[in-house]
Amino acid sequence: MKRIELEIKALSPLAISRQKPGGSVSECEDYIPGSVIRGAVASEILKQSGQQFTNLSKNGGDFQALFLSDEPVIFQNAYSANVKAEKGRIFPQNRIQEIKLLPATVLSSKTKPGFCRKRNEKCSTESKGAFDSLIDRFCAEYYGLPYDPNCPDDGGRVEPYSGFYSKIDGMYYNAYVSKRLLTRVGINRRRATSEEEILYSIEVLNESESKNRQSIYKSSILIPDNLDNLTNALQYFISYNANKFRLGGSISRGLGKVEIHAKLVDIKQHIESKIEIFNDHLWQRWRKWSVFGNPIEELSKRTYFTLDLQSDAILRDKWQSTTVISAQMLKQFANIEDDLLKLEVAYSSYDYRSGWNAAWGLMKDVELITNKGAVYLFSTAQPDIWYTALANLELKGVGERTCEGFGQVEVCNDFHLVFREEAA
Repeated sequence: MKRIELEIKALSPLAISRQKPGGSVSECEDYIPGSVIRGAVASEILKQSGQQFTNLSKNGGDFQALFLSDEPVIFQNAYSANVKAEKGRIFPQNRIQEIKLLPATVLSSKTKPGFCRKRNEKCSTESKGAFDSLIDRFCAEYYGLPYDPNCPDDGGRVEPYSGFYSKIDGMYYNAYVSKRLLTRVGINRRRATSEEEILYSIEVLNESESKNRQSIYKSSILIPDNLDNLTNALQYFISYNANKFRLGGSISRGLGKVEIHAKLVDIKQHIESKIEIFNDHLWQRWRKWSVFGNPIEELSKRTYFTLDLQSDAILRDKWQSTTVISAQMLKQFANIEDDLLKLEVAYSSYDYRSGWNAAWGLMKDVELITNKGAVYLFSTAQPDIWYTALANLELKGVGERTCEGFGQVEVCNDFHLVFREEAA
């Protein structure tokens, strides 16, 4: 696979809204879905048919190969790359390598949640720090003990903590998104003047985070090997038309203007080393739990790994919607036969999602989705057969509509190794 990295700069407010099925309030997303980017690129290609992409006539040509084939191009979600340090300072983009989503197992103080940058063993912010509970909860179950941690700083209550983050110089920082409401007046179509008693508001993503600093979002386009010959053409098309794309709704009202920069980057994966590091920490933690005596059941001498959803996923098991990736489903996703694969624990929640298909002018079907951040812990006695398969899953995703950004996964997220006494 080839990867095109996108840097999206907002030049006007972005109305990336979604209305929950059965609801009357339209909410603004805190990211740009891959389906929105995909639709904008497809629309611009069709507008310029016969220019950069010349083979659009015969059976769809390049356009059909990119968007409608059995293995189409994958457009991943774009997450905010506005990473703030102390005193509101925003890191320059060249220092931000990757934007990730915190796992659902992360906890932080209820009263002062957030990362705590430590300097000389003292917190440099008012936040109390965040830590992951997956491994400790897993060990507690084998000992038959409840796991109810408190805040490592002041002993207060902790609650689940979610959001986007980036790791810079070994420390964790939040990636922020700011929103605001734009108030608009309705227009009388017959008189082309403002209509009485029609006033409405649109929630939008801000185009800037501070004075003279635009909001930046990072995304990627993954091109399958069978479309490798179109990689350079797609990258050139996006770069050449950097200022012509419009994202989200209310485009006719001046919203959605962006500048997109595209560049080819190498795909770097270290699946085997990540799994080995995760298992080293898990077994070290298991040995520390021995202070509580003998466990109810000994931990099996197997290799453990996690799947962490980095975007919402549409999962189905035997044609039924589900929020859990079972061992059987994972084997189907990876196309591997492993009778020894076992799902140890799952942390997930659900929601409903619909959308608008601009090409057809129709609403999309209402789908039950598994919320991003879900965590699945698996174990196997045959790790060697899984390394390549898991690397492919990180690229292709799991579930349905992966070409629109659904089902992005990461193997063994690094935040699982941040324990309570070392809260980040």
